[in-house]
Amino acid sequence: MPELLLELFSEEIPARMQAKAADDLRRMVTDKLVAEGLVYEGAKAFATPRRLALTVHGIPARQPDLKTERRGPKMGAPDAAVQGFLKATGLNSLDEAKIQRDPKGDFYIALIEKPGRDAIDVLAEILPVVIRTFPWPKSMRWGARSGKPGSLNWVRPLHAITATFGPETEQPDVVPFSVDGIEAGQTTYGHRFMAPAAISVRRFEDYEAKLLDAKVVLDPERRKDAILTDAKQLAFAQGFDLVEDQNLLDEVAGLVEWPVVLMGSFEEEYLATPAEVIRATIRNNQKCFVVSDPKTGKLANKFILVANIEATDGGKTIIAGNERVIRARLSDAKFFYETDLKTKLEDRLPKFEQIVFHEKLGTQAERIKRIERLAAEIAPLVGADVAKTTRAAHLAKADLLTEVVGEFPEVQGLMGKYYALAQGEDASVAAACEEHYKPQGPADRVPTDPVSVAVALADKLDTLVGFWAIDEKPTGSKDPYALRRAALGVIRLIAENALRLSLMKVAASALAGLSVKPADAQKLPSDLLAFFADRLKVQLREQGARHDLVDAVFALGGQDDLLMIVRRVEALGKFLESDDGKNLLAGTKRASNILSIEEKKDKRTFDGAPDAALYSLGEEKALAKAIGEVQAEANAAVAKEDFAAAMSAMAKLRPPVDAFFDKVRVNDDDPKVRENRLKLLNEIRSATRAVADFSKIQD
Repeated sequence: MPELLLELFSEEIPARMQAKAADDLRRMVTDKLVAEGLVYEGAKAFATPRRLALTVHGIPARQPDLKTERRGPKMGAPDAAVQGFLKATGLNSLDEAKIQRDPKGDFYIALIEKPGRDAIDVLAEILPVVIRTFPWPKSMRWGARSGKPGSLNWVRPLHAITATFGPETEQPDVVPFSVDGIEAGQTTYGHRFMAPAAISVRRFEDYEAKLLDAKVVLDPERRKDAILTDAKQLAFAQGFDLVEDQNLLDEVAGLVEWPVVLMGSFEEEYLATPAEVIRATIRNNQKCFVVSDPKTGKLANKFILVANIEATDGGKTIIAGNERVIRARLSDAKFFYETDLKTKLEDRLPKFEQIVFHEKLGTQAERIKRIERLAAEIAPLVGADVAKTTRAAHLAKADLLTEVVGEFPEVQGLMGKYYALAQGEDASVAAACEEHYKPQGPADRVPTDPVSVAVALADKLDTLVGFWAIDEKPTGSKDPYALRRAALGVIRLIAENALRLSLMKVAASALAGLSVKPADAQKLPSDLLAFFADRLKVQLREQGARHDLVDAVFALGGQDDLLMIVRRVEALGKFLESDDGKNLLAGTKRASNILSIEEKKDKRTFDGAPDAALYSLGEEKALAKAIGEVQAEANAAVAKEDFAAAMSAMAKLRPPVDAFFDKVRVNDDDPKVRENRLKLLNEIRSATRAVADFSKIQD
């Protein structure tokens, strides 16, 4: 079957845009093909700095013929309706229509046949639309072409379009279209410097091979593999280890079409600067990798760069140019670091009084005071030294005003640790300066030092309570203050450190420290707790656990101890994986459903203890006895926070519940017996609520 080859050749496309652009090109073209009835077998898109390319194979040579029926007016309808029907369907008269009999009358039916078109003609229509409506995050319009003003918005000036279509066994045809004066053809170009001549291509296999001969590696994954392999080998050959950096690798692969890996060096004196600063300097300014000494694990005074050309001098000039720039940047970084060391962290704090954190939440200085107070309250709850915690909270944000963090924001916190150690602070205080930002994502490390944990919780809870107080909550996909991430951070800090604290009390304490007071201040802690419940469900879902169990536990009310909620959810999940758990859930839901129906019918609830004197069947008596025993046992286990034992107690209800539904007719003819049996069903529901609200659990 025929294959489409499309290439859009332009000036350099920013590396950060390439992957999405390739995916957008594939999606837009294939969506339009399917909409036109041209179902394909496979598609793959590629990007280099100077081109977007797409291959779609298995496209039919022609659209299928379409036959549709269109229902018209009733027989005897007004002439205006008939004429409108004829015009819309293209019929010359009603003699060309069929008549369809219907209980509501006889209707005219038009049979409309639309012959399919050649796929190449369809492509000639859809490809210009794709190009003109391409969703670049930023685009430009450039000067006149052939004496006419340019009308195309594209990321960079577009120079050529390659578009061929045809069977694999034949010479493909050029798809006939043009965009902004650029005619589609079958000519592309190789590497800008090493093979700039025009190249005539036919189909994708031929296209990819000729580009490779012209020093262009089309597939970005292949470029990444080549860079990583060559960089590792070059580092190893010189006695070093490559410090891998996936984000940098992705970016560098988008800067070159023919990667050539080279190694440069810098003076050892710069190694006195923290390794993270050296790495950030080299990475951010020159897009180069750093290497380490395998014996010590510390950075070496070498770096690896990726050139886009095989230089005639073996890369000496390229290396020298990069060394010159890196040397200057490292000199600046070293100066910033040494300058920062001359000023103590606490001496920087007065400047925060002039920096607004949020117009409704005050300055950064006010926020630091709130975090200090809250961290001191949390410290005893997590086993942290109060004095150290207060000191850490006092200094934690100070590095934001340093020269190094101003230049490299990604090392905030880390530099706070270095500066705190340099001025003789306690190791826990210094660690908290870095770790109070953690965890910043699902893969980030969770602090375990109690001082770090206390400050991290205070920082995140102050943020959450503050923005809740001014009604700046996340909405839909919008979360400008990263409040979802902060809530997940709190959950992980509590769960992974096995902490026992009341979120409601801590949130209320954080609220008391705010100068702004919301109208519904009493509601805020519980409202925030519901947000934590939603975040916990998200986390459990991502871990493959059942998020509906969170609702079942939270529905009991009064639950603000996240650690106990997590443990209860885990125990409930294991219980429901057992046969006893599954059957008890089914029995409990059956009881709840019957109760709901009968309560709605009678417009009342069936609370209160059943009357044992009205039990006439052994199954009733056995169930009543089992409920009493199980409820006491489960409540005692829950009180000891032994949720596994509570679930084991619940399992004992399964046989009498099964027997009850098998032998007992709930809606007895005697109203008193019926009411008593409904009360017994309510006892089942009440007993299981010792561990969870089973009605919230999905089958």
